[in-house]
Amino acid sequence: METKLARIAQIAKERPKEKFTSLAHLINEEMLLECHNELKANKAAGVDEVTKAEYEENLQENIKRLHESLKDMTYIPQPVRRVYIPKPGKSELRPLGIPAYEDKIVQLAISKILTAIFEQDFMNFSYGFRPNRSAHDALRGLNEIIMTKKINWIVDADIKGFFEHVDHAWMMRCLEVRIADTSLLRLIARILKSGVMENGEISPTKEGTPQGGIISPILANIYLHYVLDIWFERIMKKRFRGNAETVRYADDFICGFQYKEEAEDFYNELIPTFRTSLIRNNIFHIQLPKVLSL
Repeated sequence: METKLARIAQIAKERPKEKFTSLAHLINEEMLLECHNELKANKAAGVDEVTKAEYEENLQENIKRLHESLKDMTYIPQPVRRVYIPKPGKSELRPLGIPAYEDKIVQLAISKILTAIFEQDFMNFSYGFRPNRSAHDALRGLNEIIMTKKINWIVDADIKGFFEHVDHAWMMRCLEVRIADTSLLRLIARILKSGVMENGEISPTKEGTPQGGIISPILANIYLHYVLDIWFERIMKKRFRGNAETVRYADDFICGFQYKEEAEDFYNELIPTFRTSLIRNNIFHIQLPKVLSL
């Protein structure tokens, strides 16, 4: 399986405009079993309360049944279990969505495929939830920009409620840039719309990709790659006469500018651009950034 994923990654790198038409078949019994083995046993259970240990009691039968349901498109992901955890340094709570164990297996399999493809496209200044990259790497990247380039002004921005409000239609459009396999796309759409259970009640998910789901980090990076990274690198930077650089870690990003007026221009462009062209009905927005002198 690793050889197949490596081949997909190689094709994606060599052919940046390639659209992959045959991917869903990669999620076979071998891959599902491999994903099961990779999952940690001490993680919280989903709405069905099935643990890894319980799933292993009839492992071969469970994997075979899961694969058959994926192959004939009868697989329906269960709603995620909504829990809340404290945000570091803040009084508010962060919502998490905990998938059922079997759904974790499927999400991990899909995330492996998506990572093999889109990791070849992601910008070098993107650090969050990527292989062999960490928050420390992002800090080093930011330090290098500040210390080695003519950067005097910083716009520090945070996308408020990003994971809860990702627009599903735009998410699918981003995926379709590289993926033409309708079976895989349909499967991802089902995961996005699987619903949320909270206090015993199931609510539909018309937007968002629940933070806590295994597939959410790669989906977030794909979305922000097209919505934010390319917009900054290929459109906004061309407008400036001075240096302009950015570092992004998941839904937090910092942009550095040589000139104050260009930092302010970007500041003023940021919110209306996102609201009018990328965010449906102003549902989520960029928190007011801070323009700081170094």
